[in-house]
Amino acid sequence: MYQSIEQVVNDWNQEAALTLKVLEAMTDASLKQAVSDTRPRTLGDLAWHVASAPVGILGSAGLQIASPDFKRPVPASAAEIVDAYRSMSVAVAEAIKAQWTDARLAESLLLFGAMNMTYDGVVTLVVRHQIHHRGQMTILMRQADAVPPGVYGPNEEEGAAIRAARGH
Repeated sequence: MYQSIEQVVNDWNQEAALTLKVLEAMTDASLKQAVSDTRPRTLGDLAWHVASAPVGILGSAGLQIASPDFKRPVPASAAEIVDAYRSMSVAVAEAIKAQWTDARLAESLLLFGAMNMTYDGVVTLVVRHQIHHRGQMTILMRQADAVPPGVYGPNEEEGAAIRAARGH
């Protein structure tokens, strides 16, 4: 997928901006929204996972990332999670530019000692992981009566505003 570090960083920055857009729509109260009564993982847990997972996955591929302390408990403040994600996403882009080369993207590695893939594949995994969980977060936000933003297009409220502006 990625042929150059420039492509990696551009895609990472684009997807990170969309993830930030979702994270910024969370409220402190919405962080407590659980997946279900039998699955106690909350929106806050999921958001903290989205903020921390790139450090763990890319770190397992040898990338040294200057990041916040993600080993601490999930913050009760949505703003704190947003700040941690923002800091991590900038650090990831900087680390990739500084430590990897275009040629490295095609090299193979054994991720987590079990998954044989290329460095390009690791980046693809991290980006898709973010996208996957971003979708889950928007559902939990709706359940918590928070309004998630449109990501690749308008959400329900944004679409209604567009139609209203057109007189429909």
